[in-house]
Amino acid sequence: MSEQRFESVWDALENSPAEAANMKARSALMIAIREVVEGWKLTQADAAKRLGVTQPRMNDLLRGRIDKFSLDALMIIATDAGLTVEWRVGKSAA
Repeated sequence: MSEQRFESVWDALENSPAEAANMKARSALMIAIREVVEGWKLTQADAAKRLGVTQPRMNDLLRGRIDKFSLDALMIIATDAGLTVEWRVGKSAA
């Protein structure tokens, strides 16, 4: 049995490079949003109001339930949280 090495856990878990890239972007956004929200020192309900989402949705975000969020939804929440999102696009090494 040969050993495989992956750049990220998403590369190992997802079926394609496109799916892995999507998951990497979503996880990075969720982490950044969570850090901002935790810095506000608000209840989940107050943070949810500030971002225009429900408290259960805020709980899903803060608990890292990545399957509940699309990349589009996270982009909107990130900008509502005051984050600036920048993407870098380049050619793959392969």
